[in-house]
Amino acid sequence: MTASPKPRHVVVIGAGIFGISSALHLARLGPDVTLVNDGAPANGASGRSLSWLNSARRADTAYHRLRLAGIDRYRTLAATRPETGSWLRFDGGLTWDADDETNQIASVCQLEQDIGYDALLLGPAEVGAVVPGVNASAITPQGAIFNPGEGWVDLPSLVSLLLNEFRSRGGKFVRDAGRVRIDATGGRARGVVTADGVPVKADAVVLAVGPATPIMLAEIGVRVPDATPISLLLKTKPIKTELRAVLNTPRVAVRPTPDGALVLDSAWSEEEVVVNSDGTYTVHDKTVEGLLEEASAVLEGNPRLQLAAYAVGPKPIPGDGEPVLGCVETVAGLHVAFSHSGATLGLIVGELLAKEIASGNPHPMLATFRPNRFS
Repeated sequence: MTASPKPRHVVVIGAGIFGISSALHLARLGPDVTLVNDGAPANGASGRSLSWLNSARRADTAYHRLRLAGIDRYRTLAATRPETGSWLRFDGGLTWDADDETNQIASVCQLEQDIGYDALLLGPAEVGAVVPGVNASAITPQGAIFNPGEGWVDLPSLVSLLLNEFRSRGGKFVRDAGRVRIDATGGRARGVVTADGVPVKADAVVLAVGPATPIMLAEIGVRVPDATPISLLLKTKPIKTELRAVLNTPRVAVRPTPDGALVLDSAWSEEEVVVNSDGTYTVHDKTVEGLLEEASAVLEGNPRLQLAAYAVGPKPIPGDGEPVLGCVETVAGLHVAFSHSGATLGLIVGELLAKEIASGNPHPMLATFRPNRFS
């Protein structure tokens, strides 16, 4: 990737965390920015994310370093914007594995310590003093890893905060653009066309539409492999618990919410979601009940958890599991943000993409993740 002309007007497609972060960082750097979405902000994957801020179980790779930078930007936000205190927390993360031959807790903890990622290996009896609210008897004999530097964010709250600043800087938000089409006439991104045929001209386009990214790229002849599954996120009614950390356990992941509830997800419950022929989803009562029971089992006192709501839909994951970030070489002026780690990477990816686009110079932290690796 070489330097490219500096754009005067940029269109960003998608008002999830990648889209609004990119739009705001661009607006801070000078270009006129139009953000288009097919409905309310965070109405896609950002609205149904566990939003665990972490780089757990990662070797010392470019992806790990990018995730660490992502966590760093959240710490900066927390330090400079005190109003984030209820929905951006750094109370750590606790992880344990199943009690079978797949258990890797000791080796993973050693790996994390070897690369300087803050990690403590705790026996079941030690956990209560470090991570209140956890049922020690649920932890397998091999113990659990506590990562003190991890945290969580409520993405809809973050998107709202960023969108308010975006608008205050003159950014334009087109909320109900419908299913837009990228105008890539002559091998260059020239803007988008909304669902009702209205063109929005631009010198550059950022595509940040989560699980729809591979499909929209395919429409203009760009191939990005897709491994997107269906996600299911449950939210409980508020309960009294001392839990503040994020739990990542063999049968359920749990994190607190700003209003005293919990959100839950797991791999097995997602596999039980039925995708209907009309594109809707069926979530069985037994799946919901099972996930609530699994969460209760890992909490101190095994409280009775009640369902408040659930959200279901595609969870963006590129085909090779690595983020897809940066310019599309075959379509000048087109840039992509597509990753499973939307919460952790949300702020840093928007910042780095904006710097690339506004300056015309490639950023080295994105070199590993460019879409041309699939060409």
